[in-house]
Amino acid sequence: MDFREIPVIALSELIRSKQMSAREVMEIAIKNIEELNPRINAFVALDLEKAMAEAKIKDEEIARGDSVGVFTGIPLGVKDLEDAAGFKTTHGSALFANDPVKQQDSNLVRRLKAAGAIVVGKTNTPEFGWKPDTENTTFGPTRNPWNLKRSPGGSSGGSAAAIASGMVPIATGSDGGGSIRIPSAACGLSGFKPSLGRVPTGGSDPADWKDLSTKGVMARRISDIVALLDVSVGPEPSDLRSLPMPESAWAGALDGAHVPALIAWSPNLGYAQVDDEIRTICQDATSLLEELGARVVEIDSVFDEDPISKWLCEVAVYSSKMISGFEGTELMSQVDPGLAAIANWGKTISGVELAMAQEYGHYLNLKLIEIFHQARVLVLPTVAGQLPECGGVGKINGQGDMNWVKFTYPFNQTRSPAATVTVGFTSDGMPVGLQIVGPQHGDQVVLRTAAALEEAIGIESTAPRPA
Repeated sequence: MDFREIPVIALSELIRSKQMSAREVMEIAIKNIEELNPRINAFVALDLEKAMAEAKIKDEEIARGDSVGVFTGIPLGVKDLEDAAGFKTTHGSALFANDPVKQQDSNLVRRLKAAGAIVVGKTNTPEFGWKPDTENTTFGPTRNPWNLKRSPGGSSGGSAAAIASGMVPIATGSDGGGSIRIPSAACGLSGFKPSLGRVPTGGSDPADWKDLSTKGVMARRISDIVALLDVSVGPEPSDLRSLPMPESAWAGALDGAHVPALIAWSPNLGYAQVDDEIRTICQDATSLLEELGARVVEIDSVFDEDPISKWLCEVAVYSSKMISGFEGTELMSQVDPGLAAIANWGKTISGVELAMAQEYGHYLNLKLIEIFHQARVLVLPTVAGQLPECGGVGKINGQGDMNWVKFTYPFNQTRSPAATVTVGFTSDGMPVGLQIVGPQHGDQVVLRTAAALEEAIGIESTAPRPA
């Protein structure tokens, strides 16, 4: 069995109906991890013995006729910015690499485990999730299953690579500037960043990147993501940002999924250069949206300028907070130089400057409101440039560009729900994603549009097995 060829819901039904055992499914995951992870480096910590023991317990529960969760026996990867009991949370950093293992799960991991999922290990991330290339000095680079020389994007690149290569069917992610959407697009997956607070954080510690970062779940296709969200969303008393429980299960929102009557298309948000090949592939996908019944209207500009300086201002302060207390220690020499520079800048930013950067998202959202008064969703390329090699920079029309991901972080600043769907491949065989953005709390319209496009475009190819 290839996890990439069966929906997660169908796989869980095989387990719950005793057509396959949880142990058999876990054996597949372990075999794939042992074969592929040494070359891809998606997982940075594993406890396969414990995972197999938990699979045995799930089988015993099913045999007794106990009530079990909808994802019973499904192997789960957890991004190494998130707590999972029995594992360290290193944040991809030498600063935390020798911390004790966590005794409790994050709220998201706890909810997924309550639904029956089994944690197999932690997935790689750039240090503190600060950049769109999954590499760090502690664990090294994660490689893209479509081409081992290329980056899987970031910061949830370990989770995306683990799913795209077939090691596990599901994983957790987080998105503070594109960190679910970028690696999902890079690895040929569908991906979704919920509205801020939809999947709660909470717990004993305040959230990192609190006004930007959203927790999420990752899988190959939208239907699986929606099923995972059904057990993940809902209020959490310890999260001041958490949203109420939706009125009904989200899985039903995909019944008869269709595209809205009017869709806005922006190839560049009005401020960015985009790679010609990526633009063409995404523009072709808008033609398919028209075939599905939408009227697609191109708009000249969404935002007046690139909001990256305001986004970086927030990131710098958050990063400075993360490394505070380590200044002057030997461990600081192992911190990513780019991250250290950002954090040092963060120490110079005044409270007024931070407040102004945070307020900028309000003005960006006003621009979106103007669009959403007419169109139901906005579509655009997920990223502006072609994927870098591991440790390199992306390219726009053959020229290196450090900011090849210009199209994701604005929608963290506005807290908008946003999805990505694979709509084609570049001439060198790398996946290309189309981003779908909705109005505030309009998660379901984004998911319905993404599901309809995903089904219509019908891309079912999977990453090749590394030689």
